[in-house]
Amino acid sequence: MSVPIRRRRLAAIALASVAVIATASACGDDSSDKSSGDGPVTLVVDVFGDQGFGYDELYRQYESEHPNVKIQERGKGLGLADYNTRLTQQITAGSGAGDVVALEEGTIVQFYPQSAKFVNLADHGANDLKGNFLSWKWEQGTTPDGKVLGLGTDVGSMALCYRTDLFKAAGLPTDREQVAALWPTWDEFIATGQRFATADKKHKFVDSATNFYNVVLMQIAGAGSGHTYYDKSNKLVIGENADIKTAYDLTTKMIAAGLSNNLQSFSNEWNAGFKNGTFATIACPAWMTGVIKGQAGESAAGKWDVAKAPGNGGNWGGAFLAVPKSSKHPKEAAELAKFLTSAKGQTEAFKKVGNLPSSPQALSDPAVVGSTNAYFTNAPVGKIFAAGASELKPVYLGPKNNAVRTAVENTLRAVEQGKSAEEQWQAALKNGAAAGK
Repeated sequence: MSVPIRRRRLAAIALASVAVIATASACGDDSSDKSSGDGPVTLVVDVFGDQGFGYDELYRQYESEHPNVKIQERGKGLGLADYNTRLTQQITAGSGAGDVVALEEGTIVQFYPQSAKFVNLADHGANDLKGNFLSWKWEQGTTPDGKVLGLGTDVGSMALCYRTDLFKAAGLPTDREQVAALWPTWDEFIATGQRFATADKKHKFVDSATNFYNVVLMQIAGAGSGHTYYDKSNKLVIGENADIKTAYDLTTKMIAAGLSNNLQSFSNEWNAGFKNGTFATIACPAWMTGVIKGQAGESAAGKWDVAKAPGNGGNWGGAFLAVPKSSKHPKEAAELAKFLTSAKGQTEAFKKVGNLPSSPQALSDPAVVGSTNAYFTNAPVGKIFAAGASELKPVYLGPKNNAVRTAVENTLRAVEQGKSAEEQWQAALKNGAAAGK
């Protein structure tokens, strides 16, 4: 959920609060039989992101159907980087993690070598559910030796969200079909941005160069190499994968055209950019609609719309639910994870926060496909994002993907600040290689 890369805003208060929570259900004990029978069970679910995963109603339903189970969620509002650092420490220590924990798509691979510290969900009937997930999503949640590490929650899919009021003022069409026709390719997206910039000297066309880069890279890699910084043997190939350079060059071209608002995603300044309406477009996976609404507020309702993204496919975000071995209630935790990631659970999460299901059954549910979003000018978000999901091609993300990506993003921010694009590309190669070792 996913909400998921997605999602680095520093949340010191949330981090401090989870540090002092000490629940019996999250303490480390690696014994294999820790189910508490018929006694009361408290299950802690660890999530991340401003919006969380949209599970509140699902928790209430599960508790109603399982009177011996109480569910405590923690982590909502916590940025992904802080969440992942905490979770990595907890899994390594064998204590402190929740009974059910979210693993983001960009970090799940790093936990493959630690699969012995997670419950193999196949031991709790997960293999019978394989058909409930997109095939590539199922594969991402399964370790190379066949253990089911996590069950998929959402996928990012991809669209473009845009401000209709700013487009209108700049003399651009506002109808979502006409807008999509402006940018069948990313080069034409940049050309549209240049038209916008000529007409509007006050606002920028895109929020962030790094968001643009990552979306373009995932789409190009999906259609090309099938991986980014690591190949599927986990060899670091940052200097060998031409898809990376193609995405980098498109991004620096966009920066050179003066189209970026130079904002770092999930920073206070980025949040303020939504509130103040300082940029006109943003790369928009399904979960981003909840972020935009939360940050831009009700005063911007009806000013945003959703159109097809340039090119085909692409993904940003998505997550899995796993059960650490440190849980005192692995059986109950596995059952809860199965419930939350069921087609019904994913459909409810989509309706609550916009997280697009990874379940084919949920993706074809009329409640998803027929969904519209009043905040986004009644855009047919279910149809748009479900179509994007059907075009989605999986991209392999290696064990230190986030660290390498951050190193590359930092060089793009330097280009935004006026540094040479060619010099920063060399820095990206050097710093990315160092981060990936």
